[in-house]
Amino acid sequence: MPKQVIEQEKNWYVIHTYSGYEDAVAKNLKQRIESLGMEGKIFNVIVPKEKKIKIKNGKRKTVEEKIYPGYVLVQMVVDDESWYVVRNTPRVTGFLGAGTTPIPVSAPDMADLMKRMEMGEPEFTIDFEVGANVKVVDGPFKGFDGKVSEIDKERGKIKVLVNMFGRDTPVELDSLQIKKVE
Repeated sequence: MPKQVIEQEKNWYVIHTYSGYEDAVAKNLKQRIESLGMEGKIFNVIVPKEKKIKIKNGKRKTVEEKIYPGYVLVQMVVDDESWYVVRNTPRVTGFLGAGTTPIPVSAPDMADLMKRMEMGEPEFTIDFEVGANVKVVDGPFKGFDGKVSEIDKERGKIKVLVNMFGRDTPVELDSLQIKKVE
């Protein structure tokens, strides 16, 4: 009597891994699929990632960030053999689901996730107005309060008047280096 309910349709399933090892697990699992001849039951392995804009050393950088740290998605037909191959991949702690029965990801959820992953370069919007009170949260002026005096939407830069030594000094900052003060 097989432990798994044999569903001969391929679905996406979520496997839980040690955080930080998602890429290693995906690579390992792909090698195991090939070496154990499981291409007919396990079709695809992905680590969901999206592009984000971050500030590093005062410069804007586009970085790839994991959408769900600690999780990897596998497209497969679940049976005892395929379940065993995935479950016994190093650093896999289990499937998302109840007990030993994995629960497939719904088609609409999967479509939303794929759309999120396929987005090109992330866009940034500047939601500050001239005259707004702001606090500098990054860079050499971190902790200073100021007032927005100019906005350059093309470059994503904002001129902020920061009060230093009793006078307002204009400082050019990236829009990600400041936050609104309510």
